[in-house]
Amino acid sequence: IQELAKDIIFGQLRLIIATMDIEEINSDRDKFLLAVSNNVEIELKKIGLKLINVNVTDITDESGYLEALGKEAAAKAINDAKKSVAEKHRDGEIGQANAQKDQRIQVAAANASAIDGENQAKIEVAQSEALRREREAEALRQATAAEAVQAAKAKQEAYIAQQSAEQTRAELEKATQTADVIVKAQISKQQAEIEAEAQAEVVRRKAKGEADAIFAKMEAEAKGNQEILTKQAEGMRKLVEAAGGDANAAVKLIVADKLEELISIQVEAIKNIKIDKITVWDTGAGADGKGSTANFLSGLMQSVPPLNDLFKQAGMSLPDFLGEDIQEALKKSQEEAVKRAAEADNAETLDPKDVEVIEPNK
Repeated sequence: IQELAKDIIFGQLRLIIATMDIEEINSDRDKFLLAVSNNVEIELKKIGLKLINVNVTDITDESGYLEALGKEAAAKAINDAKKSVAEKHRDGEIGQANAQKDQRIQVAAANASAIDGENQAKIEVAQSEALRREREAEALRQATAAEAVQAAKAKQEAYIAQQSAEQTRAELEKATQTADVIVKAQISKQQAEIEAEAQAEVVRRKAKGEADAIFAKMEAEAKGNQEILTKQAEGMRKLVEAAGGDANAAVKLIVADKLEELISIQVEAIKNIKIDKITVWDTGAGADGKGSTANFLSGLMQSVPPLNDLFKQAGMSLPDFLGEDIQEALKKSQEEAVKRAAEADNAETLDPKDVEVIEPNK
């Protein structure tokens, strides 16, 4: 750390001295101290150090330029003092002044010669200092350029190494991903094949089960129908036996048992007819002694085919005792309906609420 700090401090001092004149450094030490403090402190912070104080104990140079500047100042002071003394003596002693004239001229000549020598020395020192600063600046420039070149080369090599590492890593990653994708794809394919086979097996078993169930259901229905038909055939055989072996009589017994249901189906033809309103302009009795209203209701009731006719349409005939009784009952019902209609025939207008719809099965 000490050596590093020393190098940083000396390096910054060189830079500062290269940017200031030797006379400025010697005469304006506060400016020199401020420049040193600022430059050195900034560089030391970069390595974690802090500049506490800067003291300049002495400023010297190997060429003796600063010493020559001191001598020049001393000589100037001496000359000024001598000149002042001479002027005082000249004022007091005119004669002595004349006597001392040669002395002062000689002294002045000597001083001029000394000053000329000093100035020449200053010129040589300044030239030497300029050459030194120039060479130091060139050396610093070369060093800085070399450092920059080396840093650039180091960065370039680092970039190349990093690029190679990234390329290797990318290839490894690509190989890994490729392996993962292929292995996963193969596993997924095998799983899909296993699942497809399992699903196909489930479908086959389900289809077989449904087919077996349908076959069992149809077989059961067939057995049930066979049982029903067998029972019906057995019942029909017993019914024929009960009718004394007469099949026609057995059929008539079945018809007699279903008679009420057959009549109900017959009267369904006009059961649901709804008459919202009937207006009658009746002119009186007709040729047969019935009014128009009576004829209307009578025709409506006669539109229902008699039960005997219904059987005839089906290619069958009722027994005489059943056919005659039913026909008489229907005839009586029709006569009563016509009679009730004739009683209301004298009304000029028949209101719908006064008309009662008579269901023939009642």
